[in-house]
Amino acid sequence: MKKIIVIILSITMILILGGCNQVSYGTSNETSEPEVVFNQVSNPEKGDLIAIMKTDLGDIYIRLFDELAPKTVENFTTHAKDGYYDGIKFHRIIENFMIQGGDPLGTGTGGESIWGGPFDDEFAPELHNFYGALSMANSGPNTNGSQFFIVQAPSDTITAEAAGWFTQQGFSEEEFNMYLENGGTPWLDHGHTTQGDGHAVFGQVYDGMDVVNAIAKLPVAADGSTPAEDILIITIEITTY
Repeated sequence: MKKIIVIILSITMILILGGCNQVSYGTSNETSEPEVVFNQVSNPEKGDLIAIMKTDLGDIYIRLFDELAPKTVENFTTHAKDGYYDGIKFHRIIENFMIQGGDPLGTGTGGESIWGGPFDDEFAPELHNFYGALSMANSGPNTNGSQFFIVQAPSDTITAEAAGWFTQQGFSEEEFNMYLENGGTPWLDHGHTTQGDGHAVFGQVYDGMDVVNAIAKLPVAADGSTPAEDILIITIEITTY
């Protein structure tokens, strides 16, 4: 029972994500066909766009998927280059779930896109909310601004016993095996929520998950998600691998 934490997390933790609507499991009984393989969790290749997120506890290296989520990556990289994220704190952390930042107010209620208003979701079928995924926080479909989160649910949060749920939600066998191997938050994927329409993945940590894990383990306030002490994003550098 303890290990089928996918179900537990979906009920108790998804309320965070910066003013997001509560999301829960869908009800589809259809099984999707295997999708085109895209190795999201592989290391970047020479010339790939990357972000180096410098924090109080160390650096996080992120591969950015500008070809699959061009507008989302443009928003993130432009903000980063303009210094928008400099000195912003991680305002919500939940161990074995995610760490969230990108709000200049530091409350989870602020931030805007580089266009001044919300922009549409970019859901690529090759990208999932695996452990280490960089994904957009939102308050419902097509409400992206500046906030983002890094998934921190490890592989032992999903076990073989969860296969039936994945099948019911329309995940392919390949997708299930990837989640089983890597961990993550499958209920945040596009098409697998009953409220909202998921969270768009646009990057993947390839080095520095020890820093993400250290942040996720920090003490939190009585609300269960606000860090007891500020942990800052010093700056985010955008470069190529």
